[in-house]
Amino acid sequence: MHPIAHKIDTGIFHTVGNIADEMKRPCYIVGGYVRDLFLDRRSKDIDFVTVGSGIEVAQAVARELGRGAHLSVFKNFGTAQVKCHDCELEFVGARRESYRRDSRKPIVEDGTLEDDLSRRDFTINALALCVNSSNFGKLIDRYNGLDDMKHRIIRTPLDPDITFSDDPLRMMRAIRFATQLDFDIYPETFAAISRNAYRISIISKERIMDELMKIMASPRPSKGWELLLHSGLLKLIFPEFHAMKGVEVVNGRGHKDNFYHTLTVLDNVAEKSDNVWLRWSALLHDIAKPVTKRWDDRIGWTFHNHNFIGAKMIPRIFREMRFPLNDKMKYVQKMVELHMRPIALVEDEVTDSAVRRLLFDAGDDIDDLMTLCEADITSKNQEKVKRFLDNFALVRQKLIELEEKDRIRNFQPPVTGEEIMEIFGLSPSREVGTIKDSIKNAILDGVIPNEREAAYGYMLQTAESLGLKPVNR
Repeated sequence: MHPIAHKIDTGIFHTVGNIADEMKRPCYIVGGYVRDLFLDRRSKDIDFVTVGSGIEVAQAVARELGRGAHLSVFKNFGTAQVKCHDCELEFVGARRESYRRDSRKPIVEDGTLEDDLSRRDFTINALALCVNSSNFGKLIDRYNGLDDMKHRIIRTPLDPDITFSDDPLRMMRAIRFATQLDFDIYPETFAAISRNAYRISIISKERIMDELMKIMASPRPSKGWELLLHSGLLKLIFPEFHAMKGVEVVNGRGHKDNFYHTLTVLDNVAEKSDNVWLRWSALLHDIAKPVTKRWDDRIGWTFHNHNFIGAKMIPRIFREMRFPLNDKMKYVQKMVELHMRPIALVEDEVTDSAVRRLLFDAGDDIDDLMTLCEADITSKNQEKVKRFLDNFALVRQKLIELEEKDRIRNFQPPVTGEEIMEIFGLSPSREVGTIKDSIKNAILDGVIPNEREAAYGYMLQTAESLGLKPVNR
């Protein structure tokens, strides 16, 4: 019995082991759950491998667990799932696999435990713990996964070229695990990723997106993006971001490497927020710099309107990468478009009017926007950094004060367009829009307070200047 066995000395594992004993089936916990036991990571998904039918074992386990268990059988895949309370138990028969060049879907045959462990993607995922009573807690580690875990290494059990060519998604998984766990990829394994990067073309965008989302949710997501760059995968799966790499020099003057600047901003945001879409906003905030980059003999390198053009690029990027085309996309688009506004504010005088307009445009996302903008200050000049962050603190304070006083966040006009039409006997027209905009601008500029009585009076003045009179007077 391995010392780790005390972590599985619980009812559910003994139940599965006893049922496997009754059926005379060897049965093992395998894969990520075993890995996470050693890494002290919590996992709810438990994978079991048995020699023979995994479905039959799952059915017997579900019967034993009774009402609290829900059984799902996937005959086409030879697997079954038992959901019990907050755990998901997956059962499969040991198998061997072979692949065709044009597909990552294997040809599956019954196999031994050795066959099953050898087909695993990485040595740290090729560990097995026996649950049969005679060998309960015995660790099977044919590929030295425990040593690789100790040395924090991602390595394939078999020839990495075959592993990655057979299932190219494993290249993304290698980089994802290295990022999540802060492990290194074994040099020969990483070289094989570079050699087989072109094979990523047979993987669906949805599967790639799943791996990228897990990279972005990691403690230091920049590590994954650097590995994608150096492996050659980045230019194949996200060419727009790859285009940000490098520095161009004219007349001895270069600009900062926008790729590495972006990764610094991303990690800065990741330190402050678990919001994965704010992290994507950080990654994409300068995405239009390659297409807006120009040399000006008077001032050097410019990236005019990169925030507006970047915001226009977001829907296309989301479509191509199979990201959700919903409020998440609109949120990222807003962050990209507005990310220059607070910086422009602190470079000039922080006026109440400018802060009100920022709050109006950002709405409930204002705090996230400020987090992004503070993360965007990556200068090595600490005096400059302090000056900007102090000014951002002033902006944050003004946001609080003006929100308490003027209630601009998620602004609703005190006088609606319908009321304007009724008061002046108008149908939908330019005049209605002019009056509404004048009221809104007067409130944002501090000319009138955000109150109905003041707005109503301002409406009458504006209408009079347009030659309009209330129909009831």
